[in-house]
Amino acid sequence: MSLSYASESVQFNSVAPSCDCLAHVYGNAADHPDRVRRYPSDMTDAEWAVVRDAMPVPAWLEGRGGQPEGYCHRVMLDAIRYVTDNGIKWRAMPVDFPPWDRVYAFFRRWRDHALVREFHDRLRSKVRENLGRDAEPSAGVIDSKSVKADAVVGADSRGFDGGKLVNGRKRHVVVDTLGLLLGVMVTAADTGDRAAAQVLLRQVADTHHQLELVWADGGYTGGLVEYCLATFALVLAIVKRSDDTRGFVVLPKRWIVERFFAHLMRTRRLARDFERRTTSAEAMVYWSMTLLMTRRLARPGPGPG
Repeated sequence: MSLSYASESVQFNSVAPSCDCLAHVYGNAADHPDRVRRYPSDMTDAEWAVVRDAMPVPAWLEGRGGQPEGYCHRVMLDAIRYVTDNGIKWRAMPVDFPPWDRVYAFFRRWRDHALVREFHDRLRSKVRENLGRDAEPSAGVIDSKSVKADAVVGADSRGFDGGKLVNGRKRHVVVDTLGLLLGVMVTAADTGDRAAAQVLLRQVADTHHQLELVWADGGYTGGLVEYCLATFALVLAIVKRSDDTRGFVVLPKRWIVERFFAHLMRTRRLARDFERRTTSAEAMVYWSMTLLMTRRLARPGPGPG
C-alpha cells in the first residue's frame, strides 16, 4: 500500500485562490484557474479535510515515474463524483471541470492501479473507528444483484439471469455489519452465485484476515459452505426464509446488504450498468461508496460509543 496523502487536516475556503492538494503544492495545478463548487456532489471543506488525509500519494511524487499532475486533485475527485452521482456520459462533463479525457485518465489510472480501492478502504476504516469498531471487520454479509446493461456492454460480459429475468450483469458484494463494502466482483448476469462467491470470498479473505463469519441466503448452500471452512477457515452461515412465511419479512443480517444495494441505486451511474469493462463497473461501486462515507465522516455527531 502506498503512503497516505497527508498527515494533518487543513482548513480550506472554497473561494480561496489556491488549494492545498499535492498537485497544487508540488505539481502544475496552479497553471489552471480555480472553480467555484456549485454541485451537490462537490465535496465540502469538511469532506475534503477527511479525503485529503486518505488519498494515495501520486507515483510521480514518490519517484516511481510519471509527470507532475496539472489539475487539482480536489477538482478531479469532484468531477468523478459528479459522473457517479448524476450518471452522465464522460464527454458530457460540465465545462467548469477539467476536460473529460483528463478526468477519465485520472479515473482509469486509479482503476488500473487499485488506488480507488485503497482510497475507499482507508475511508471505511475511518468510518468504523469513528463508530467505535475495529478498523478490520470480523463478520460480513454476501449477496448479489442483477442489473440491466446498457448497449455498450459487450456479449463477453453480458448474460441473462433467468431467475430475475434481467439481461445484463450481476454485482456480487461482501459488506460488513455496518453495510460498508469489503469486496465487489461484477460478472455476466448468468454467472452462478456459488461460483462467483468462491472467487470473491478468496479475495476478501486475503485482504481482511480477521474475517471469520459471513452470512448468506439460500442461494449459497451446498458445497460452498464446506469449501469456505476448509479453504479460508471462514464460516458461511445460511439465513433462510421460512416456508411458512407470507409477504415481506425482514430477515436477520440479510437486510444489511439489501440496504447497500439500495444505496447504489441512488447514484444514477449505477442505476444500470453503463461500463464497457467489468473493472470500470467495480470501480464505480467503490466511488459510489466513497460519496456515502465522506458525507458520514464530515457529519458532526457523537464520538465512539
